[in-house]
Amino acid sequence: MCLILFDFQPGSQLPLVVAANRDEFHRRPTEAASFWDEHPHMLAGRDLEAGGTWLGCTKTGRFAALTNFSGPDDPTDALSRGQLVKDFLLSRHSSTAYADAIPLPRYAGFNLLLFDGEEMVYTSNKAPMQRLTAGTYGLSNAELGAAWPKCVRGRLALQQSLKSDCTAETLLDILSDQHQPGDDDLPQRGRPVELERATATCFINGAEYGTRASTAIVFSRNHVAFTEQSFDAGGVRAGRVGFEFALA
Repeated sequence: MCLILFDFQPGSQLPLVVAANRDEFHRRPTEAASFWDEHPHMLAGRDLEAGGTWLGCTKTGRFAALTNFSGPDDPTDALSRGQLVKDFLLSRHSSTAYADAIPLPRYAGFNLLLFDGEEMVYTSNKAPMQRLTAGTYGLSNAELGAAWPKCVRGRLALQQSLKSDCTAETLLDILSDQHQPGDDDLPQRGRPVELERATATCFINGAEYGTRASTAIVFSRNHVAFTEQSFDAGGVRAGRVGFEFALA
């Protein structure tokens, strides 16, 4: 389970604001966000198991992020979904061109957000592609627009925060929300209600599986501010990194 809250306002002083939680098993090896030695213009975390990433941006103003959307029809020999984020960030293709070229059946279910500095696209192998218009969105492990409680609650909190300020602390505070929705509001995916309860909050606090990183990114016209707070098992705060850079 992951959560990506974002406000997209093309042509404005703040074209893109992102607040995202990466939820994963704590045993999966990971490196915190950094500029990669072999790709010094790309800022992203690193999945040490498969080699890709779940979220990142570049000094040229590109952004991409991924959530899983798995199902029983996923291929057994699926390609790594994290490579989709990495490859887009390293490419020069437009968001639409990159999305159109993805061999969708080769991957387990995914949602992918692509921002090339101008156009923002949502694509998935479980839902139709969308070229996004201005607005505030919440995306988790279902199609964009699914009214999951964490998406609805997080999107409203992001909208409210943008009326006053847009600091990293504000965005990280939104991501720390552990409000537990009622059972009647939980996603209906044919899974045990205990599992849906355990993963229904914005921030998942678990011993084996939970929120591993909370990331706040603010794109202005010529500048990016990126903050990532990492967490160990049980929601214990680990390291924090922060980066600010001018867009090339």
